[in-house]
Amino acid sequence: MIFVPTAAATETDEWFIEFVKKDKGRLAELGFNIQVVDLKRETETSLENKFADADVVYVEGCNTFYLLDWVRKSGFGKAVKKFLERGGTYVGVSAGSMIAGINIESANWEPADRNIAGLNDLSAMNLVDFVITPHYCSEFAAAVGVAASKANYTTVALTDSQAVLVDGHEIEIIGPGQKIIFNLKFLGTKTDFLGRKA
Repeated sequence: MIFVPTAAATETDEWFIEFVKKDKGRLAELGFNIQVVDLKRETETSLENKFADADVVYVEGCNTFYLLDWVRKSGFGKAVKKFLERGGTYVGVSAGSMIAGINIESANWEPADRNIAGLNDLSAMNLVDFVITPHYCSEFAAAVGVAASKANYTTVALTDSQAVLVDGHEIEIIGPGQKIIFNLKFLGTKTDFLGRKA
């Protein structure tokens, strides 16, 4: 497993630093052989070489703008698409899930990230044809609902107990609680979401 902690590189909060360490530790306990890869030290070629022996690429969360900046600078987006084409599995946590979508505009919604990378272009890797907004809860529901309803794309809102599983054109929200999807109509008919055509 490739473990990418780059999004947390600017984090000084001890709680979050410990959270990332615990995530890595839990994965090791599950039996994964973990190779830490910091995108700030990589190129598209070096990433392709490291991905060649991996089955899973796990991208940790924190600052979405900072992560996307290094995704572009390192060539990670191109390398991970090749990795997925050969059957690899991508796992994203928080910011790591957001960069998989069409764009990271939801990073400006509640709870908002700081655009510490100064990005103007918020287009993301487009591994899936929707946008993810993580950490959805009652506190942020109204603000997220307003922002998502104005968007011209589908948004999947995930609580901290949920994930979205994508296998080809089949998409399923897993975990307890209500499944929140905004603007499902923008997916068209090419994607089977929760057992029904959009």
